[in-house]
Amino acid sequence: MGIPIYQVDSFTETPFRGNPAGVRILSVGRDPLWMQSVALEMNLSETALLERRDDGFNLRWFTPAVEVDLCGHATLASAHILWEIGMLDQGVEARFHSRSGLLTAHGRAGEVELDFPATPSDRVTPPPGMCEALGVRGIIVTALSSTPGIDFVSRFFAPGAGIDEDPVTGSAHSCLAPFWGERLDKREMRAYQASARGGRLRVRLQGDRVLLAGHAVTVLRGELVDH
Repeated sequence: MGIPIYQVDSFTETPFRGNPAGVRILSVGRDPLWMQSVALEMNLSETALLERRDDGFNLRWFTPAVEVDLCGHATLASAHILWEIGMLDQGVEARFHSRSGLLTAHGRAGEVELDFPATPSDRVTPPPGMCEALGVRGIIVTALSSTPGIDFVSRFFAPGAGIDEDPVTGSAHSCLAPFWGERLDKREMRAYQASARGGRLRVRLQGDRVLLAGHAVTVLRGELVDH
């Protein structure tokens, strides 16, 4: 019997834009090696694997190469699917238990709004051999926007995680929001990640949390044969 699997484009209202994520809801627990194999087979920047529990869902994220501690676009995709297939009623908070603690999602005016921990930034001097050291989780490149209605733009590169360039990175905006909020003296901003696919986010600072909002569209529904 096949188990449903979905592909969702996050942080966009347009199919084939934004950041694609795989979403699979597990009926029973599976070992991490199997989960990693599913992500490798999906070959997307992230695949989310969920398992229902009494107070929400356990949520883990895998690139084709590694498991990661936090992923915005696959969390947004997961909430979108739970509401779309009726596993959660529209308007009910989605609660995800993860390596980064409890994460929640709400539907707001057609968008999905995520509540993530803020990541403070530190000023550092790039060390010699930085190009050879890009095995770290990722590199964010960001700048003020010259486009009306957009406060800042960014790109995100994570070759160490098997992703040369991520199309739209929610978790990176947990760092970008406080970084630009301090410089622009704003608590709510609009962002654009300027990858080839591109994607738009709305970010809002709330204490030591960052609220990330965007749209999502399902582009594929299928079955993964359970071997």
